Amino acid sequence: MQLTGEAVRQQLLQLQREGWIESRVARGDERGRTGRPATRYNLTEAGDHLFPKSYDLLNVAVIDAVAEELGPDAAVRVLKRVCDDRVSMEGKTLQGMPLENKVEALKGLYASADPYMTSEKVDDGFLLVERNCPFFTTAMRRPALCSVSVNALTRLLGVRVERDETFQSGAGRCVFHVYANEPIDATKWEFTMENELPHHEGT
Repeated sequence: MQLTGEAVRQQLLQLQREGWIESRVARGDERGRTGRPATRYNLTEAGDHLFPKSYDLLNVAVIDAVAEELGPDAAVRVLKRVCDDRVSMEGKTLQGMPLENKVEALKGLYASADPYMTSEKVDDGFLLVERNCPFFTTAMRRPALCSVSVNALTRLLGVRVERDETFQSGAGRCVFHVYANEPIDATKWEFTMENELPHHEGT
């Protein structure tokens, strides 16, 4: 690359400051050109994500394999388990909160301080508007995955939740409609695929 050792070192230091790589002194007899112990540089987890990945293809393949090998009921049980885990993780921090506060807290359902999820108050409740789906490619190919979010939000908020707009329909966003006056018993709520949930009158 026709770079001096110092030029390379400066590039590495910059990458390290930005959190893309990490360094460690090599163990054993490994030495650098100066005779000092060699320094090894490795990608951090954040740095590794800069390179092309095929997680979405793997996700779709796993979902299909579970359904094909174990039957569609098994795939539903897997999605239910994912939903249960999400509710268990988020539920403790929401206990005792008024509904409006819960809605605000759940703007971080996918990521803490998510800048792409906003909330709006409407006549019959609230809207959670998602403009960036972190599972977009998988969800577009296997919309059943979105049943996890709908069921988790319903249980966590204690009221019925329905998607008014979806990425899958070409809306460019997902809008979760939180019906404040339609309470549910979260302790008895059964996981239901989104396409099997009853739709609100007029939607």
